Amino acid sequence: MRYSEAGADEGLAENTRKKRISNAKQLFQDAVDHELISRNPFKGLKSSVGSNRSRDYFLSREDAQEILDACPNGQWRLIFALSRFGGLRCPSEHLALTWDDIDWAGNRFTVHSPKTERHEGGESRIVPMFPELRPHLEHAWEQAQEGAEHVITHYRDASQNLRTQFQRIIKRAGLTPWPKLFQNLRASRATELAAAHPAHVAAAWLGHSALVAQKHYWQVTDADFEKATPEKPSENSASQKAAQQAHVTGRTPSQASTPAHEKTPVLQGLATHCDILHMDLVPPEGLEPSTL
Repeated sequence: MRYSEAGADEGLAENTRKKRISNAKQLFQDAVDHELISRNPFKGLKSSVGSNRSRDYFLSREDAQEILDACPNGQWRLIFALSRFGGLRCPSEHLALTWDDIDWAGNRFTVHSPKTERHEGGESRIVPMFPELRPHLEHAWEQAQEGAEHVITHYRDASQNLRTQFQRIIKRAGLTPWPKLFQNLRASRATELAAAHPAHVAAAWLGHSALVAQKHYWQVTDADFEKATPEKPSENSASQKAAQQAHVTGRTPSQASTPAHEKTPVLQGLATHCDILHMDLVPPEGLEPSTL
């Protein structure tokens, strides 16, 4: 459906609508500041974007390896590795990376961030050359042409749709594309780093605050549950518990679960002396009130 034909609440997610309102606010506020218009028509509209954790997805290392194997060339393997194991924002931080930013001796590299450069100290950050990432950088260096400036030399054309190509790679790996393809790669790495390093260190390496990471990136993974329960039950114990559970589920319901109108009243102590309890000692009531 075309946007011109859609209703106010059709076709766009809530956060998308808020983001566009925010952009419109900034645009018209700039016009107000330059005295081109007298007032901002979007002023007062809610535009703060919240987090939607229902679209979170953690990409395991096993699935990440499947995707690396399905990549068509070294450049795509590096793009993926920079996203999943370096935590870079794709594509802006990938395309800004140059060979001058790589410190081979120090085993680290500088990431320039167009998204956060307007904030003090947010124009760049230093990231470790993680063991999962270094082989892909070394391979790209070996394949680089003499005098090459940028690390990523292919796919620099604005017309290149990395998202569409990445979806094909994921399907070639036998996996199903997940929501927020590149952002969840970054979130997966943020989750791993926060589990292994102090929060402020993990956040600094990815170029955001710990508060932002907690709100938008950090996730609870299967590894967290395994770490919390390191001792796994034996096969015999697990089988026994499963059998007990099946027995409890399949047995006859107890008296406690029997409906009240189906229960037979028993007077303890009197039942041994009386074969029949007469329940009609009090005359039944009809529609009229009882009389003495």
